[in-house]
Amino acid sequence: MNLEFNDHKSKAVANWLLLGVAMTVIQIALGGITRLTGSGLSITEWDVVTGSLPPMGEAQWQELFAKYKTTPQFQLLNFDFTLSNFKFIFFWEWFHRLWARSIGLVFAIGFIYFFIKQYFKPSMVKPLLILFLLGALQGAIGWIMVASGLEGDAVYVKPTRLALHFIFALGLLSYTYWFALSLKVNVIALNTVSVEAQQKFKRIRKWAWFITAILFFQLIYGALMAGHKAANVASTWPTINGQWVPEGLLGKDSFLLNAVNNTIWIHFIHRGLAYILLAVILFWSLQMTKLRGNLFWSKIKMFPLLLVGVQVLLGVLTILSSTSIVPGVWAKFEWLAQIHQLVGMLLLLSVVNIIYATKEV
Repeated sequence: MNLEFNDHKSKAVANWLLLGVAMTVIQIALGGITRLTGSGLSITEWDVVTGSLPPMGEAQWQELFAKYKTTPQFQLLNFDFTLSNFKFIFFWEWFHRLWARSIGLVFAIGFIYFFIKQYFKPSMVKPLLILFLLGALQGAIGWIMVASGLEGDAVYVKPTRLALHFIFALGLLSYTYWFALSLKVNVIALNTVSVEAQQKFKRIRKWAWFITAILFFQLIYGALMAGHKAANVASTWPTINGQWVPEGLLGKDSFLLNAVNNTIWIHFIHRGLAYILLAVILFWSLQMTKLRGNLFWSKIKMFPLLLVGVQVLLGVLTILSSTSIVPGVWAKFEWLAQIHQLVGMLLLLSVVNIIYATKEV
């Protein structure tokens, strides 16, 4: 993506995209709240238009509650729910979907306005098409995920589909952010520094892509941790239930099934990748401190190290607090888990910053 960024029209489009980035961060956070409150299966249908409005009266509430009562989650887990309990979980799933619709509306209105005003340049057409396709795909994946919890004996959505929904959301977030950067921020002009410095920037970029690959698997395993509710499988630190390498890592299933279903394996891998990320980003950041660039580079280069440190600390505190989980109660664990997810998103965007800043111009 090689776009112009020097005029007010491009900057206006970039600000519109950054608004979308902020709204997407909130949307992913709402998804985390929906998961932590067990609200994701409270709405059993996908009504794109009429579903925007909440129930308007007692009769509508009773009708929706009756539909929820047909789900495996109610019959096997929440069979003692009252209408009041249902209203609580309904709100979070409804608000999560409403915010998704709001994002679509913001993008649609912005697109129409900028199109009429002729703010879009030919170089923006392809990225915009990709952006809208990614948004539509994410909505479809969201419903596929919800549908997985409405059949058989499922009381929650399938963890693998939750992970897919989460990682595609992060992909959409990263692409939108990159698009905005391409319109708003000038990169380090590598052709203005020495050949030796250019090579160093290229090495920094290669490391950034390597870290992104680790982050990809780490974030997937974070979603699997959430989907399997695996935090309290091992609520000890630094060991895992008193062992550095816990028993039961390799179950009876195939390697692939074990990797996505075995909660102790998921827990072990998630922790291990966190330590690897901390070490690699520390080394990487030390290399970046030796390189001088423009103001953007100076502002962003230390963010990955700061965020990964906070993220590891939050992960440890989340694990230790998992012993106090009470179903249906929002308390210390839920707050820590939610902030842990938020910082994970910011860490990813901080690495995107470095990849963008070190690209050749």
